[in-house]
Amino acid sequence: MGIQAAEISAILKEQIKNFGKDAEVAEVGRVLSVGDGIARVHGLDNVQAGEMVEFPGGIQGMALNLESDNVGVVIFGSDRDIKEGDVVKRTNSIVDVPAGKGLLGRVVDGLGNPLDGKGPIDATERRVADVKAPGIIPRKSVHEPMATGLKSVDAMIPIGRGQRELIIGDRQTGKTAVALDTILNQKSYNDAAGADESKKLYCIYVAVGQKRSTVAQLVKKLEESGAIEYSIVVAATASDPAPMQFLAPYAATAMAEYFRDNGMHA
Repeated sequence: MGIQAAEISAILKEQIKNFGKDAEVAEVGRVLSVGDGIARVHGLDNVQAGEMVEFPGGIQGMALNLESDNVGVVIFGSDRDIKEGDVVKRTNSIVDVPAGKGLLGRVVDGLGNPLDGKGPIDATERRVADVKAPGIIPRKSVHEPMATGLKSVDAMIPIGRGQRELIIGDRQTGKTAVALDTILNQKSYNDAAGADESKKLYCIYVAVGQKRSTVAQLVKKLEESGAIEYSIVVAATASDPAPMQFLAPYAATAMAEYFRDNGMHA
């Protein structure tokens, strides 16, 4: 059987014509080492600090430590499924979280993924998790009181809206109870405010390193009192990876800043 030059030419033309149609261009690197929730990745020369990257199996991570020859990536998941030589892809997006009133009444993790089984989050926008705090000049002085409902606090050491307050004490002395009671006591004030958003106070509770059972009890108490309607619970429990616990306070602050930037209080 002879070789038909025209036939070979037609086949080659067809292959060249269809070559690379489904090609996906992405900057990738390789895992050098992994352990304790941290992966060292070589090859992501143009990655940004705080950028989300993707490992095989859909596991996500955040580029945190940029060095000349490798990148330190914190892993938002189990590092047992990642091994040396795995391909890591850039996503070209900084780690962000959902924000908006759609989060009220929900329990989410450090990335804003729902944990309560109530379906997807109806978020109005997404916000970068790690942003620089405003300086002293742009800040407005504390001028409006925040009633906690605790007479000893409101009478002796009143707190203002926009003020940072540290609750400190030994174990089992009621630190969480003070914060929880303050959240519960906002219900009467929020109900009295009606539709006036400037008088309402939305609450974000961040549980870092607590047991899942403890978080479940807290959520149940909020639901029973009706306080969950104006609250968001961000949970990074003791069983979650350390990077998720690291990210949770940043995520919660980004969610709270949505209310600040839209003329509300949180």
